[in-house]
Amino acid sequence: MKIVKKIAIVLLIVLIGMQFYRPEKNKAEGDYVAVFEAETQPSAEVKQILKTTCYDCHSANTEYPWYNNIAPVSYWLADHIEDGKRHLNFSDWDNYDSKKKDHKLEEVIEEVKEGKMPLNEYTWTHADANLSEDQISALLAWANKARANY
Repeated sequence: MKIVKKIAIVLLIVLIGMQFYRPEKNKAEGDYVAVFEAETQPSAEVKQILKTTCYDCHSANTEYPWYNNIAPVSYWLADHIEDGKRHLNFSDWDNYDSKKKDHKLEEVIEEVKEGKMPLNEYTWTHADANLSEDQISALLAWANKARANY
C-alpha cells in the first residue's frame, strides 16, 4: 500500500508541474490562409466548411477550446495539431509546388470521401464539424475543381 501511495503522490506532482509547462500554441497573426483561398477560390460555403472543420489542425492558427488549458489535454491537442500540419498545412500553401498542391487536394478528396476527415476526436467536441452530405458534396466539388488548376 505504501508504494501505491508514493506513486500516486509522484503522479500528482508531475500533473501539477505539467500545468506550468505547456506546449506552444498554434497562433498566427493576419490572414493565415489568404494564399490558399486566393489560389483555390472556395465559395463562401466551402470557406466556412474549411474554417469549421479543417483550419484548426491544418493551418497556422487554432481556435482553442477552454479545456486546452488543462494538461495533459494541452499536450494531446498540440500533438494532433502538429501531426495535422505535417500532413497538410493550408498556411504553407505558397511553399508547395503544383504537383504537391494537386496531391494534397487529392488527399483531401480521399480523406473526406472515406469519412476519415475531420477526425472523430475532433467532431466529438466540435459538433458543427460533422459534415452533412450536402457539405461533403460541396467540399468535394470545390476540391476537384481546384485540382484542375494543377
